[in-house]
Amino acid sequence: MQTVIIGSGIAGVSFAEKYRALSADDDEITLVTREHDGYYSRPLLSRGFTKTDIEQSIILKPFDKLRENNINVLCGAEVTAINCADKSIAINGSCQEKELQYDKLIIAQGSSAFIPPPFRPYDKLFFSLNSLVDLKALRQFRQDFLSQNQQPNWAIVGGGLIGCEVASDLAAAGDNVTLFHAMDRLMERQLVAEDSALLLKVLQDSGVKVLLNQAVQEFIKEDDCMDAGGRATQGAVAGDKVCVRTEVTAEFDGLIVACGFKPRTELAELAGLEIGRGIKVNPYLQTSDESIYALGDVAELPNGKLYAFILPIRNQALWLAEFLSGQKQDSWTPPVFTTKAKVHGFEAVHPYNV
Repeated sequence: MQTVIIGSGIAGVSFAEKYRALSADDDEITLVTREHDGYYSRPLLSRGFTKTDIEQSIILKPFDKLRENNINVLCGAEVTAINCADKSIAINGSCQEKELQYDKLIIAQGSSAFIPPPFRPYDKLFFSLNSLVDLKALRQFRQDFLSQNQQPNWAIVGGGLIGCEVASDLAAAGDNVTLFHAMDRLMERQLVAEDSALLLKVLQDSGVKVLLNQAVQEFIKEDDCMDAGGRATQGAVAGDKVCVRTEVTAEFDGLIVACGFKPRTELAELAGLEIGRGIKVNPYLQTSDESIYALGDVAELPNGKLYAFILPIRNQALWLAEFLSGQKQDSWTPPVFTTKAKVHGFEAVHPYNV
């Protein structure tokens, strides 16, 4: 039996380890991932500026530890196609394998940062924060300023969970932060109005400038930046500035777009699997192909929900391992869970909307 897992986040790794513990020794389990650094904690990415050792402490398990547990890991590998007809995946990367057969395929690719269509032409002007690679790029950019005894001036577009967490951590690290949000209150999807107001005060008290009801129109390179009086602005010593245009134009050293996430459904869609917001699955996490299952951020349950939080994702992974090994018969049901924003000094009074 050959079981192949695409993705090395909490869904893919939790499934692989549990299924390995429950399956026969001669069953092959292969995990394919684009990552190089190992299995790491994605929730800690937004605390990547106040923790000096984050690039090491974020790693929960090196890939060699998984290999020691008889789980084959192909890292630095990109799955380019799923062929449902002959049960194979095509792979591009440094590994020798270019094609891999499967009996069961587990899609656990997670999500990518959602970039609103109007912002996509400016992708060279901003950062997103969705992976350890992204965090390393941000930390290197920031270090260029710190090495010249400067604190960078950041713009963050998006006042949801990730935007607020990153704004809080950058401010706690001593940087200047302006947070732009399109709505009239922060984290409106997760928090009641009272807690949104409390969050606003906490961020403002930490030094974050919060601008609500902001319709960001475009981003502009330094050479094209114009101030409110129509005068060209000057570049920063440590790098070119970028401008954010709303009703007025303001310039910043760095720009982060944090407008939510988008499930990685492209492979599944090309393979002909049924797609909605995510990859549609039945109550047993099975896709429209009986040999393929989906887990985590990418899986859309029959109720239309995506369970993009750590506790239900891990619960899904462990359940599926038990189901495929014959230990479970009942369908997966979401556990009771809560979530929490990692904003320095903030505690919500009311439960989060999940």
